[in-house]
Amino acid sequence: MPKYVRILRTVGALALAGILFVAAGPAHAAVYVRIAPPAPQAEVVGPPPGPGHTWTNGYYHWDGREYTWRSGRWVRPPHPHAHWVAGHWRQTPHGWAWMPGHWRG
Repeated sequence: MPKYVRILRTVGALALAGILFVAAGPAHAAVYVRIAPPAPQAEVVGPPPGPGHTWTNGYYHWDGREYTWRSGRWVRPPHPHAHWVAGHWRQTPHGWAWMPGHWRG
């Protein structure tokens, strides 16, 4: 195979990798809310639906006009050693910002 063809393939592969890297970037865009979120609701947590499930707490979601409650739920971790870090609202100089929950480990 001619050298220029290998170079073109390499450049094309790098360009595709760059596009995929940008597309796979964080999907969370910061939204600042001037109104503080209400205190979390108390939830009745029933038994897990099966072994290995983790409870993810409910939280208030800002829909652009008001806070709406999203109930917690049982989920399966992505792998055996993962643990859930709960999402939370953080007060910043710009207003209240939602820090989404995520798996760690």
